[in-house]
Amino acid sequence: MITHIQGRLTEKNPTDVVIDCNGVGYFLNISLHTYSQIPDQENLKLYTHFQVKEDSHSLYGFTTLVEREIFRLLISVSGIGTSIARTMLSSLTPDQVKEAIASGDVARIQSVKGIGSKTAQRVIIELKDKILKVYQYDESTLEMNNTNKDEALSALEVLGIGRKQSERIVDKIVANEQDASVEVIIKEALKNL
Repeated sequence: MITHIQGRLTEKNPTDVVIDCNGVGYFLNISLHTYSQIPDQENLKLYTHFQVKEDSHSLYGFTTLVEREIFRLLISVSGIGTSIARTMLSSLTPDQVKEAIASGDVARIQSVKGIGSKTAQRVIIELKDKILKVYQYDESTLEMNNTNKDEALSALEVLGIGRKQSERIVDKIVANEQDASVEVIIKEALKNL
């Protein structure tokens, strides 16, 4: 119904924004990813998802069409509501969500607050084919990257580096160099720590 809103940014918070369109203020719920992408300028355009429930009408705003599409895919899964989908897009970038689903990375999806192992598995089962088809991922490359990444993370953990700290750095390395070997990932991670 409402596909995007463009107007003057009047309020900006980590969880929501208010956009003034010709004297009408629209309250949009946003993820932390969208919050970090919103420029500090007056004019703003956000792509929206309009949700109608018995007791409320809510607007969700996204800086990119990809993030909105991932959000819509997530809420199509039984057990994932708008708040969990927004939390997922606040904890992980849209690309990380796509990669986690495409590669079957249950642990990564389960790392999001509010998602248990059964829900994480359901997300992967229901969305993997759609993600692979729409975003044209190559499954063999994803599996190789996932194995190399996991081995590198385990090695860094053995060296006494915390999992969360090393995971952020390793994700950046793998995103920049998709066919990086385990050795390359570990060396780059150690340089960036």
